Amino acid sequence: MDCKFVVYNAARDNNLSQLKHTLSNRSESEIKMVISARVNGATPLVIACRNGHYNIVEYLLKRHANVEQVGSVSFDGEPIEDAPPLWCAAAAGHYGIVKLLVHHGANVNSTTRTNSTPLRAACFDGHFDIVKFLVTNGADFEVANRHGHTCLMIACYKGHYKIAQYLLTLNADVNRCSIKGNTALHDCAESGSLEILQLLLKHGATMDVDYYGMTPLLAASVTGHLPIVEHLITLACVSRKSRIDALELLGATYVDKKRDMISALSLWRRAMEDRNQEPKIPKTISEPIAAYEYVSEVKTIEGLEELVLDPDEMRMQALVIRQRILGPTHPDTSYYIRFR
Repeated sequence: MDCKFVVYNAARDNNLSQLKHTLSNRSESEIKMVISARVNGATPLVIACRNGHYNIVEYLLKRHANVEQVGSVSFDGEPIEDAPPLWCAAAAGHYGIVKLLVHHGANVNSTTRTNSTPLRAACFDGHFDIVKFLVTNGADFEVANRHGHTCLMIACYKGHYKIAQYLLTLNADVNRCSIKGNTALHDCAESGSLEILQLLLKHGATMDVDYYGMTPLLAASVTGHLPIVEHLITLACVSRKSRIDALELLGATYVDKKRDMISALSLWRRAMEDRNQEPKIPKTISEPIAAYEYVSEVKTIEGLEELVLDPDEMRMQALVIRQRILGPTHPDTSYYIRFR
């Protein structure tokens, strides 16, 4: 077998004795060539960092493996291209290896092909100790990936309260927008962490609109997070119309995603009762269209009550409500038309 495969397999499988034996009695130039060779897109150091083999990493560094040489690895079935060894160790939660690599001069702000940093990788899976260590050693928590998505955003989306809190104490930009205009508050609303949402609001998070015209309130409605919706509609910055739209959209989500018709009717009833309070806020009803079988929105409480007898009609109501609030070009609108 080619020497590079033997070395790679030993690094991958934590076989230190095999690695040492294979590299013994070889010149420095031969060793450099072998330990920098890629197999399946990864170097021995990259795969050892990915798999958490501390002794292998330590030995390869002693043999002058390039601490910055990138490789391809897989996380959760997804290929990560041009991943530095430090990124691999941080993403996998191998704290000891992270410290070892930094001690050997690894760049704490090195990035993958998608501009993901080791700090972002640690934030993704909630490795709090690694997050603190990297920041202490100069990691920039405002470096965003190619989508403009920051460390704070991913911590909020993944529900890692301690990391979000830590980054906020460091004055991470709570209202920074991604390329498509979403903020950490959007990410939190979509993922459903009320505790983190309240934390963001305490640190000055605002209800901005993203590329699709979505506020965090509407994002919570689309994803079906009732506690988030209930909290946000109490805020002074939320208009009465926005509150009504959120309840109606949440009802549509309960129909299509949760298959909970009773809760959907309850939400629609709340919205309609709010509409009927003085001054009334009438619905802006569009002309019926063929895609929705020319169905019109129900306008009365009595009409809502009748829907409980016809689940198919409820699904059609959910479709027309969603299009009215989100618009015809929103991805959710077209998705539920196709799969109704």
